Amino acid sequence: MALSSNRHPSLLEGQVAGHLRRLALPMVWGILATMSFNVVDTYFVAQLGNGPLAAMSFTFPVVMVINSLAIGLGAGTSSAVARAYGAGDLQRVRRLVTDASLLALLGALAISVLGLATIRPLFELLGAPEEMLPLIADYMVPWYLGAVFAVVPMVALSSLRAIGNSALTGRIMVAVALFNLLLDPLLIFGLFGFPRLELQGAALSTVIARGISFFAALYFLVRREHLMALPSVRLGVVWASWRAVLAVGLPAIATNAIIPMAGGVVVALVAAHGADAVAGLGVALRIEPLALIVFYALSSVVGPFIGQNAGAGKTARMQETVSVLGRFCIGCGFTLALVLYVVGPSLVRLFSDSAPVLAVAVAYLTLVPFSYAGYGFVMSANAAFNGLGRPLPATLISFLRVLGVYLPLAWVGNQLWGITGLFAATALANLLLGALAWWWLRRDISERARCSEALAAQ
Repeated sequence: MALSSNRHPSLLEGQVAGHLRRLALPMVWGILATMSFNVVDTYFVAQLGNGPLAAMSFTFPVVMVINSLAIGLGAGTSSAVARAYGAGDLQRVRRLVTDASLLALLGALAISVLGLATIRPLFELLGAPEEMLPLIADYMVPWYLGAVFAVVPMVALSSLRAIGNSALTGRIMVAVALFNLLLDPLLIFGLFGFPRLELQGAALSTVIARGISFFAALYFLVRREHLMALPSVRLGVVWASWRAVLAVGLPAIATNAIIPMAGGVVVALVAAHGADAVAGLGVALRIEPLALIVFYALSSVVGPFIGQNAGAGKTARMQETVSVLGRFCIGCGFTLALVLYVVGPSLVRLFSDSAPVLAVAVAYLTLVPFSYAGYGFVMSANAAFNGLGRPLPATLISFLRVLGVYLPLAWVGNQLWGITGLFAATALANLLLGALAWWWLRRDISERARCSEALAAQ
């Protein structure tokens, strides 16, 4: 049965900017909906009291690490599938999607078994008090049992994006968030005849909602796009697919994991200035992801776009993509900076009316957004390198940004100029690494173009 590739406009021809806009717009809504998960869960669980809220807060680092694993596998799958799809190797596409889904399933099952066996020792290591462990178990047991619904859909939806179907991906993400919003109050508080499950209900709502994405994504992969084949019994074939996925996936996992680690160090630096400073930073960091959502959406589709064109040998289109990304990041970044400069104080007051908290949050939103252009290009360039099947530059850029530039500058800035110096270090790191990412990606694709021209001339 032939792939239904004619369902989606070809990414190998036509206006580059138009394609990126068409692919990214649905992802804006999908990513916004995904971001609502934690906000919605936190809001409803907070109604239960400080104990359940604190228990759920202890689970965030563990959930973030597992999500990083899922995102990494999704990035690896998207890169491999997009390049095969662009090269027209439809049999390879089916093999990759099938074997990557199997890898995700096995990984999720391993997470479930290991997680259920280590709830007590792991959360004791994280500092959870004895009396809170039963509450943590109420949340994590359903979460671990449903880990397959967190990991496998990430790979499945990445496969759909890799062939250019980001609209469907965005709709599924929105639907899942809406189901979570509906189920949370029903299962947490026991409304309309449902059992009152409290913290356990919050986890079950998430699992059930993500289960919908699991079945929906598999339905579209199998029935609509015909992107899955029968599992292979030849281990060599399966391992070849896994190696292609993990070649990008493992570095992507490392790249995703380092960001929250650096965030913990920065919070520790800010904590030296008092609880109000931490609260102010927390408010700013709740507003910032909403401002950056357009860059998140763009980076989620740049990889598949670059990957397909790399697979087809369309180096001129890849060069044009770098130019489009540069113009967009500069224009959008500067616009966001101006908007936050004007409305930032009003946004902060929605979270707190404390003068010290307001001062710190406004300082962040006044200074750091002027570097969003650089940060946006770091995200886009990393996605492009992954799409090319070259994860090393993306990993080095991310590690250099955090460990080589950001944290040292943050420490020096904090020592010399306090909070303002720390925020200035954040902005400087974004700009420096944004410039490096632009130069590296532009050089890499230019070298590919020269090699292609040389081969064509022979």
